[in-house]
Amino acid sequence: MANKKINNPSFRKQAPDIIDTAELTLQLQPYNKYQLDNGIDVYAIDGGAQEVLMIEFVFFAGNWYEEKNIVAATTNFLLKNGTKNKNAFAINEHFEFYGAYLNQGSFNETSTVTLHTLSKNLPELLPVMAELFTESIFPEEELEIYKKNNIQQLEIKLRKCDFVANRLIDECIYGIHHPYGKYTSTVDFNALQRDELVHFYNEFYTQGKCMIFVAGKLPTNTIELLNKNFGHLPFNKNKILTKEYNSVRASQKKQLIINDENGVQAAIRMARPFPNRHHPDFSKVMVLNNILGGYFGSRLMSNIREDKGYTYGIYSFIQNHIHETEWLISTEAGRDVCEATIEETYKEMQRLCNEPVSEEELHLVRNYMMGSLLGNVNGTFNIISRWKSYILNNVDENYFYNSINTIKTINAEEIQSLAKKYLKPDDFYEITVV
Repeated sequence: MANKKINNPSFRKQAPDIIDTAELTLQLQPYNKYQLDNGIDVYAIDGGAQEVLMIEFVFFAGNWYEEKNIVAATTNFLLKNGTKNKNAFAINEHFEFYGAYLNQGSFNETSTVTLHTLSKNLPELLPVMAELFTESIFPEEELEIYKKNNIQQLEIKLRKCDFVANRLIDECIYGIHHPYGKYTSTVDFNALQRDELVHFYNEFYTQGKCMIFVAGKLPTNTIELLNKNFGHLPFNKNKILTKEYNSVRASQKKQLIINDENGVQAAIRMARPFPNRHHPDFSKVMVLNNILGGYFGSRLMSNIREDKGYTYGIYSFIQNHIHETEWLISTEAGRDVCEATIEETYKEMQRLCNEPVSEEELHLVRNYMMGSLLGNVNGTFNIISRWKSYILNNVDENYFYNSINTIKTINAEEIQSLAKKYLKPDDFYEITVV
């Protein structure tokens, strides 16, 4: 069959221009703020081509506020496992009938309940969500299932070196009694009591502090629907008392944990304490972190993965905690090359202290970071997520634009100065779990 030339105007005849993302001018779409009758703040972004939306309820109900370990996480998980009028099956059936997805999450300061749904089904779903926040009963049988499942999962996870290493490095930085440093045990699950969940639920959900974030193709009556279903609830009735915790650093900087005598791979975690995002160095250090180990083309990747072949991947990142945080380097490597991996990591730190970053490498990192930001402000769901992070961390839109300016203007001398300040081997804690 002879080839035919197809004249289609939609076919590209010329390659698109290459855009330098470092030169892009990014804008953060503003939100609209509303307030329900009971004082609940609603942050909304309307947009998108598809008739879908997301509503996220943020409660100040994280483990920061619990009196007993894992009460906050358990309460959040069991919210939709039974109310006064519906059992767990009926609740899940209701959301599935409308093709909606309900997800919960429990974190350090906050807990969330997030709904993804078609915009048209909002009136049928919001009343059931309101029921979850006021009439959940935490049935004993559901609690027992939860305890058994989590004990089994925990026993399996404790055999994995990476899981153990993650727990222990946080304990090193913050201490076992700090919300950022404590972790769960089978004893904690066995000790859970239903009345503890009910008490936490009444104080931090039914009468607790709540914020609502909504984004997507919003019906014109979205705020009216929210006010009808949630504006009369006793949210914000209890004043959230500020709780203070003092970090207790580990006395031993380097630890080797034998979790499996026959293990051939080890998990390595290296971390140091670090200020939160209100510190003037925070945005600048984000650039330094990316050079060190923040993306696939980083120094640590090039050396330890590509050149030495010690690991499949190694990354560094700044934990996103509201109060204080940590700078963490994470990898898994062969048992026989753990010491060499740590040694090479410190060599890369030292190189950043001793040698200015080339303009070519800095330009590459600028492009990577600007490209990541571009992706993170694409779509209403991503935008509202960024705004939620800013609001919870008590920063405004200036933080976004100042961060962009930092990425574009930071120079090699500033990066070298930051490396000398923060990449000191003596400041890092090391955990190696085999």
